[in-house]
Amino acid sequence: MRLVGFFVLLTVVLCVPFLVWGEEWEVRYGVDAVREWLGGPGRQWGWVLAELLLVGDLVLPVPATAVMSGLGYVYGWLLGGVMAAAGSFLSGAVAYGLCRRFGERAARRLMGPEDFERGRRLFGGEAGGWLVAMSRCLPLMPEVVACMAGLSGMPARRFLVALGCGSVPLGFVFAAAGAAGQDDPMVALGLSAGIPVVLYLASRVVMKRRMK
Repeated sequence: MRLVGFFVLLTVVLCVPFLVWGEEWEVRYGVDAVREWLGGPGRQWGWVLAELLLVGDLVLPVPATAVMSGLGYVYGWLLGGVMAAAGSFLSGAVAYGLCRRFGERAARRLMGPEDFERGRRLFGGEAGGWLVAMSRCLPLMPEVVACMAGLSGMPARRFLVALGCGSVPLGFVFAAAGAAGQDDPMVALGLSAGIPVVLYLASRVVMKRRMK
């Protein structure tokens, strides 16, 4: 299926920055480095750079969870969580918006009409929302899935709800871990994978009731 091939191709393209600069950026923006420059003399404006890094994670090898943890360490779990969740949400929204606005024609040509329609059905249905919500805690997949959602013309409302269900727990969990001085990401990853399931399931129930 050309749809699968296109997904793999997009994944490979987005992997390139990590393969070329990933190690360098891991050192420059690792947990300790982020805490140092966020809590430095420019503390009141450090969050702006952090937000730019989280949004730039779309095309740059940013260790996003380290940045989120640093935001919690410096600004506390609540304010840091808001900042971290906002950065993750904006990154996904930008990827979706750009791909939907400018990439559909190229995607249709590369996938072919039949597989392009398969992609539209996948992301336009229930599975699309689950893919978006569950992908936010995975390495690289948030960018790939958000781009695929935009290229496939996933309904904006469904995408944004699913994006919020994935981004908000991710941001707050890692900010809380940073505020508590926890460097082990395993518990945070587990929570940020499990909570979106509950949130998105609840959102589907609410939306179905409103439709009735």
